[in-house]
Amino acid sequence: MFGLLRRGAAVAALAAVGATALAGCGSDIKGDQADLVHGKQLFVQRCGACHTLARAGTRGTVGPNLDDAFAEPLSVGFRRSVVRGVVKQQIEYPNVMGKMPGKIVTGQSATDVASYVAYAVAKSGQDSGALASAVPSVSQRTATAQNGTLEIDANPSGQLAYQVSSATARPGALVISSRNAASIPHDIAIQQGTNGRVLAVGPTVSNGGVSRISVDLRPGTYTFYCTLPGHRQAGMQGTLTVR
Repeated sequence: MFGLLRRGAAVAALAAVGATALAGCGSDIKGDQADLVHGKQLFVQRCGACHTLARAGTRGTVGPNLDDAFAEPLSVGFRRSVVRGVVKQQIEYPNVMGKMPGKIVTGQSATDVASYVAYAVAKSGQDSGALASAVPSVSQRTATAQNGTLEIDANPSGQLAYQVSSATARPGALVISSRNAASIPHDIAIQQGTNGRVLAVGPTVSNGGVSRISVDLRPGTYTFYCTLPGHRQAGMQGTLTVR
């Protein structure tokens, strides 16, 4: 998503969309008919896998870091209403050479997402009020295999995390199942140690699908993770101890 928005390109794009806003023209984000709570929820679900946006709690690395991309333009006087215009234009007309799919959100949803990004981007601190609770916080736990099966589900709200950060199992045959209730696709894989041989990779699933792998493990430490681009780097991994 937002494949053109590197630092320099963001300045040029902002100028092209709304240079008149520098003179005080154009509305500020607060005056727009946009649902920022809905926009934040959609951003996390549809865009967070690719982009970092600190206030949304996303750490995607496939696309540009939005905080970094817009920091310079905002620092030299571009208004957030112009940022919104650039983001909405990127959503409606994505770069054909980039990885962002067309119509990832449309209509009012596109306005909501663009407005939230414009509100939150390159802004210090944390969201407050309804925005603070718009997306459930990631609460991870430790799991223990039962009867040769280990459940490591993906975060249902679309954030790049599993519901489990660490797990334990006994040596021998093990089935690892990872349900993904979100629309953002995920899978699950396991490797020896943190950089060792990959032992198994499950299918990519979304919208309630289950990625499942079967392995036979000796005592030791293993890493489970999502293989989709940028997901592991954003934190979608954990440790499995077999003992």
